[in-house]
Amino acid sequence: MKHLIGIDIGGTTIKGGLVKDRDLIKQTVRDTEADKGGEITLMILEEIIDRLKTVETTGIGIGVPSVVDSAQGIVYHVQNIRNWEEVHLKSILEEKFGLPVFINNDANCFAMGERIYGLGRQFENFVGITLGTGVGGGIIQRGRLLADANCGSGEYGEMPYHGGKLEEYCGSFFFTKKNTTGREIAFKAEKGDQAAIEIMNEYGKHVAALVKMVVLSVDPQAIIFGGAISNSLHLFKEAMYRNLTDFPFPNSIKKLSILKSELQNIGILGAAALCYEL
Repeated sequence: MKHLIGIDIGGTTIKGGLVKDRDLIKQTVRDTEADKGGEITLMILEEIIDRLKTVETTGIGIGVPSVVDSAQGIVYHVQNIRNWEEVHLKSILEEKFGLPVFINNDANCFAMGERIYGLGRQFENFVGITLGTGVGGGIIQRGRLLADANCGSGEYGEMPYHGGKLEEYCGSFFFTKKNTTGREIAFKAEKGDQAAIEIMNEYGKHVAALVKMVVLSVDPQAIIFGGAISNSLHLFKEAMYRNLTDFPFPNSIKKLSILKSELQNIGILGAAALCYEL
């Protein structure tokens, strides 16, 4: 049984957990205290790992919301953490703890979490997409995370779309520019509010464009959605499929499974799952 540490570094908090086999058996959360500087954040990260580590721990996985050199374990320009412009996190932590350390961006961690612990176990080729403030993706091919040159594949939110970027239409900004939130619109749509239903239908149209981009780029068996907005999949799924009828390769859509993640604590589990790349 592997004892793995998973660390989810966010903009304001660091969440850590100890994972045994497929169970999260211990968990802790700390503020990043990023306003005090990157050195303090690193100290907090080390304290979390120290608290979680056992004699049976075999690896540490870390997910960060930034560009990552996953081979060297270097993180660049981490959002909201001052002085984390280029941090050789892997070498720092391996020297301190004597354990292998694996680092990747948060979207790739999501995909790995699904592959090891979630719905992705039933697919050899799938894409995990997070729908939240931004839109990110992790690509699993032949059962493994795609090893690209710069950890930049799957960043579908950056694709040009309607004169802007796709994440402006599939992320939370879609709702913000309508002076509302995804949660509020979902609540109203559940109650039968026609205006809210129409907004969800419009959102589903944009998600269909995202699905088309994913299928045209990697033609997966499945797309697994995560992130806060994915909880409303049932409210925009019909509109999404309605806007997929013009796809040039209909058999790809017919065979495609589009699912919502069922995992709790996916940030921690996904980071821990990086250790399975051993």
